[in-house]
Amino acid sequence: MARFYVYILTNKNNSVLYVGFTNNLRRRVKEHRSGAFKSFTKRYNAHKLIYFESTPYVNNAIKREKQIKHWNRQWKENLINDMNPDWDDLFWMVDND
Repeated sequence: MARFYVYILTNKNNSVLYVGFTNNLRRRVKEHRSGAFKSFTKRYNAHKLIYFESTPYVNNAIKREKQIKHWNRQWKENLINDMNPDWDDLFWMVDND
């Protein structure tokens, strides 16, 4: 069954937050880390995966991504802290899709 992911990346100083969604989290984080695309994550070196959630439904993932993107910084930090209070890089937890 397909999985869709909503995720948050930050930089080494935890000063920026990037929210995205994908159907292959491992591949997408690797793309962000390679700097292959001119993007927010390349400009701000946001390569650390600090939060993710998954759903089998693409529409749910898109809706959730839009919801989180519109939140203020504190709400995003609360979400991250509930799952990952030390803001560790969670890339090691991501399955090979």
